[in-house]
Amino acid sequence: MKAAITFLQVSLSMNYLAHAYLSFGEPGILVGNMISDFVKGKKQFNYPAAIQKGIRLHRSIDHFTDEHPVTREMKQVFRPAYGLYAGAFTDIVYDYFLANDTNSFNSEAALEQFSYDTYAILENNLVATPAVFQQMFPYMKLHNWLYNYRQEAGIEKSFAGMTRRAKYIEESDTAYQIFKEHKSSLREFYHAFFPMVKEHAAHTLQQLLNAD
Repeated sequence: MKAAITFLQVSLSMNYLAHAYLSFGEPGILVGNMISDFVKGKKQFNYPAAIQKGIRLHRSIDHFTDEHPVTREMKQVFRPAYGLYAGAFTDIVYDYFLANDTNSFNSEAALEQFSYDTYAILENNLVATPAVFQQMFPYMKLHNWLYNYRQEAGIEKSFAGMTRRAKYIEESDTAYQIFKEHKSSLREFYHAFFPMVKEHAAHTLQQLLNAD
């Protein structure tokens, strides 16, 4: 049970929905994109080519996101209270607005179907994923994490899970209050940024696919 709780805590700090969405329906890419944070260094070369490309896409998305001026400005909302952890809260907030973005999911049903389709692809390829992901995945599916990014309660739980995992912060209630108080401006940051990261991801994926 202790190990299972650890995996649950790890998972709640990651913006899985954006990485799943930015895999553009490519199964191997999706698997790599979702497991990238569990694959260190040269271990990426132990995976099939499509999964390797997904890992590389994930890392490109993360770099683009972290270095983008909009993200840097968005982090300032959380930075006074949480310092270097501001980026982790920002990632979770991006997923909340993506889950509620009608340009990406035109209904709750569309997001729910996308979530189930994602779980099906991951389950079919689970044997090819790291052991830690294999042990975490049943919790992801059972509690429908991708869909629950749509709910404020889901974001509150994600904040709390990230805090339990972090070494130098003790609570997430302040982060949740910051999110609610600044929700309008955070939404504007999301809508300014997401079309750009989507374009970057699509371009990067095309380059990766054309590299064969």
